[in-house]
Amino acid sequence: MSARPVKRSLTLRGHRTSVSLEDEFWQAFREIAAEQGKPVNVLAAEIDAARGVEAGLASAIRVHVLRHYRKG
Repeated sequence: MSARPVKRSLTLRGHRTSVSLEDEFWQAFREIAAEQGKPVNVLAAEIDAARGVEAGLASAIRVHVLRHYRKG
């Protein structure tokens, strides 16, 4: 388990950005994208578009992962 977030690069609507996530969140995020048949960048762009200005992208991804597994 990695307690420290790791910075990873994403492309959102043609622009490179980075997001810092713990390994466990990143792996779960990748699994969700695969389940939905979407590339990680597409799912990240969807989350980014829906997140609002008060939440950072990394936080929005963590909440998305949490909600996904709570629905179970």
